[in-house]
Amino acid sequence: MSFHNSSSAADISEIEKARFVDDAATTSGLDMDQRDRELLQRQRELEDLDSSTKTNWEMIKKLTVCGVAFLNDAYDMFAINIVAMILGFVYYNDATGSAKNTVPKKWDTLIKISVQIGCLLGQLIMGRLGDKIGRTTVYSAGLMIAIITTIASAFSSSMVRGFNVFIVLFIWRLLLGFGIGSDYPLTATIVSEYASVHNRGKLISAVFSCQGFGNVLAPIVGIIVTACFKSSIDTDVLNLDYVWRIIVGIGCIPGVATLYWRLTMEDSKRFQLETAKAAAATADEEMLREKLLAKQQYAESRGIEASSVAHTPVEPTETFTPTIRRAKTFTQYFSEWRHLKVLLGTSIAWFALDVAFYGINLNSSIVIDAIGFAGDIVNDKPSHFITRNCLGNIIINLLGSVPGYWISVFTIEKLGRKNIQLMGFAALTVLYVVLGFAYHQILDNSVAGFIVLFTCAQLFQNFGPNVTTFVIPGEVFPTRFRSTAHGISAAMGKLGAIVAQGGFMQLKDHGGKNAFIDRLLQIFALFMLIGFFVTFWIPESKGKTLEEICDESEEYY
Repeated sequence: MSFHNSSSAADISEIEKARFVDDAATTSGLDMDQRDRELLQRQRELEDLDSSTKTNWEMIKKLTVCGVAFLNDAYDMFAINIVAMILGFVYYNDATGSAKNTVPKKWDTLIKISVQIGCLLGQLIMGRLGDKIGRTTVYSAGLMIAIITTIASAFSSSMVRGFNVFIVLFIWRLLLGFGIGSDYPLTATIVSEYASVHNRGKLISAVFSCQGFGNVLAPIVGIIVTACFKSSIDTDVLNLDYVWRIIVGIGCIPGVATLYWRLTMEDSKRFQLETAKAAAATADEEMLREKLLAKQQYAESRGIEASSVAHTPVEPTETFTPTIRRAKTFTQYFSEWRHLKVLLGTSIAWFALDVAFYGINLNSSIVIDAIGFAGDIVNDKPSHFITRNCLGNIIINLLGSVPGYWISVFTIEKLGRKNIQLMGFAALTVLYVVLGFAYHQILDNSVAGFIVLFTCAQLFQNFGPNVTTFVIPGEVFPTRFRSTAHGISAAMGKLGAIVAQGGFMQLKDHGGKNAFIDRLLQIFALFMLIGFFVTFWIPESKGKTLEEICDESEEYY
């Protein structure tokens, strides 16, 4: 960029002004052409990166770290079902009637909802930091928070008057949820940016599907630990106090085992290129401002000199400011409906899904009771009651949940993300309508029929929107906003979980024990229908590079 200095001491004439304007416009044109060339070069670099990406030890290590993260997260989140059941025996063994061995509803809700609230905050804050600071730095910080708070949760106790064990457990699990929350946007973003276009969906969904193993691992650990303490539990039920603490504490082991690998991970080449591009653009803009300021000062000084003779001061005009191409901010990018509707689509779909997903899974004891694995909480031996409930949890997950995850993994590159999500929401709408409007009739006439329908619902949750609502936000947003936008989408999902647990599921015993379950299933059907329709706002990302999906040229103005 060159600026012309006039040797004449004459006033700044109209011709001279025009010369400055032409100079600025020329400079702007050169900058825009250069930006276009840089963008093309970067797209070629990313295409080369996609084509050269292949499975190697480094990739296996990253996938292992990310997969273990979701196994660990699922264990920590859903082990609370078993822990809440055990806490009833420990702290309410002396209660009478139906309250015996049962945690009161307010405390049960509090400890179950705590992780969801923490997750929501973690997904928003850590997701944003993932774009600002770096993926792997924030990813490691999230794991360290989860490890510390898991250990602290295992040592929860009544600290002072008014702070019973449930309040303390709530606080620690809230912070645990904050650490877990970082895993959602950052895991999806890291795997998405490392994977090639041909297996990106498969790898992201495979990592997320490790959540299914975590769901099964929690009751398995519950059975093993309970068996180890069986004789002492049958002698004194208060020995269960050791059991729930061990179950919770074991949740830190997978995180500790992979902490070193997570600490030594590097950000993807794609993110590094984006960071370098942003830094270069900022430097170019600053340099342009400085040169423009110098030029304006020169013009103003010449104008002042002229005005001293001709008394005609020259006002600086906007013509001196060249139009340069800048990267859009988050607000500017999503203020356009074509981009905003994608974010709304991913967010509302995840919200709708999690209302039903967490409403059912965090209260699996209701389903276990319906299929005959609950036992008698008042008269059964505690060890027997806990073991049967854990077995029921395992059966539920193995029948539909775990297979659904892995069917998605092996079909997502063939069927496409959007098609699987539409199919899943449609199937769930029908299944919840049937279960909701014929709940009591089905249970009264055919428990086997109820199990089949519930299993199908579990199957289509995971061979459907539970997997795709995680995968899609990791692909359809620009690199600079990917972690933030995924965090917003995931946080909406956790808001759905909070609404389900803190709102709808409080109504389940309205009119008698589990008397309102049929109405809740009908409500869940409505949310599945909403999820189906908002999915049409989301683009199909199968077979496209990340830059093709979101059209990187749209990031500039």
